[in-house]
Amino acid sequence: MEPSSSLIDGAFWFTTGAILLLLVLSGFFSGSETALTASSRGKLRAQADKGSRGAQKALDITDDNERLIGSVLLGNNLVNILAASLATALFTRLFGESGVALATLVMTLLVLIFAEVLPKTYAITNAEKAAAAVAPIISVVVTVFSPMVAAVRLLVRGVLRLFGVQIDPDSNILAVREEIAGALHLGHSEGVVEKEDRDRILGALDLGDRTVEEIMLHRSNIEMIDADDAPEAILQQCLKSPHTRLPVFRDEQENIVGVVHAKDLFRAMYAHAGASEEDSDRLKSFDISKVANAPYFVPETTTLDDQMREFLRMHSHFALVVDEYGSLRGLITLEDILEEIVGEIADEFDIEEDVPVTRTEDGQFLVEGAMTIRDANRAMDWSLPDEEANTIAGLVIHEAQMIPVTGQVFSFHGFRFEVTAREGNRITELKIRPL
Repeated sequence: MEPSSSLIDGAFWFTTGAILLLLVLSGFFSGSETALTASSRGKLRAQADKGSRGAQKALDITDDNERLIGSVLLGNNLVNILAASLATALFTRLFGESGVALATLVMTLLVLIFAEVLPKTYAITNAEKAAAAVAPIISVVVTVFSPMVAAVRLLVRGVLRLFGVQIDPDSNILAVREEIAGALHLGHSEGVVEKEDRDRILGALDLGDRTVEEIMLHRSNIEMIDADDAPEAILQQCLKSPHTRLPVFRDEQENIVGVVHAKDLFRAMYAHAGASEEDSDRLKSFDISKVANAPYFVPETTTLDDQMREFLRMHSHFALVVDEYGSLRGLITLEDILEEIVGEIADEFDIEEDVPVTRTEDGQFLVEGAMTIRDANRAMDWSLPDEEANTIAGLVIHEAQMIPVTGQVFSFHGFRFEVTAREGNRITELKIRPL
């Protein structure tokens, strides 16, 4: 049915122009919502620091995403409904009852293409630029619609509360770390971020979630000085040791009386014995406890982030770890914490150690039982859980609920574990193969 020329009058053109204007507004609201929610706050902050008022305004209005999205959706729905109503009235006037179907079809295509897909595509590809451009106008919209949005917000939260859903205002703060970690993992999988860079950043982010117990050197591996040993034996032990600081105990290893620095020890021995050979007998009366510094004890539950701050505050690099009963558990150094970020740090005095993970001819991985799960994950890009255990051996014992014997095989978390060596109750070596 062809429309009559008498129907195409001033009202027709006015209505058509209003519909086009409303479609433009709809596209503006859709693109603004996408740009402001998809833009990186880090990039906006960098632009704002350079003097961009639009970027600063975008940061201000995105502080309250709930109010922003509510205002934009309210404006978008108003213009879409009004445009659809005008189009229905116009097409009904032109084509009669069939105009409703035509109006629905035409408006669906126009809204989909020009008010949704097109502006949102541009906004996604130019998120920060678009966000800075639309922020001043959207801030006015948010201010105008804020009373109505506040009422809608109360209604929505009331309905959600009926279903047991609570809105946490601090959830965005907690999600920042997960967002960074997710971006790093995605960047690494796409080849944009190197594995070493990803591990360093994630290591720094994890310091607040990990405790000194997880990375400390266990007491069974600590080299100590017996305060009752002869001075010559103590001097020889310090000269042979690759460590600069050594704990000093008396009677039993639990009784730590101090921590001696090699430089302090050598300086004190030289001053006590003198430079000439006839004074060398004076070395026998040397008391190491007078040289040792007071031991610094920390609880095993201290987070690595807090411990690093304490090391920096106290200008110290060395601490002894104790449990809730005060018993010695191990030791931790500032270098141990830094290694969680940058990886293994070795110098010319470190003892050459075997590679903790070696690949066998049959494609399996030979791993030391004392290797931490985190180190294995970083070295092999695995994803073994470390919530219940710190070491590979501890993980196997936890999952098996027993101390396995040599030759036993277990499968869990997508890996096959075979115990290949055991000393006493300690699992010293395992073969691991991803399933």
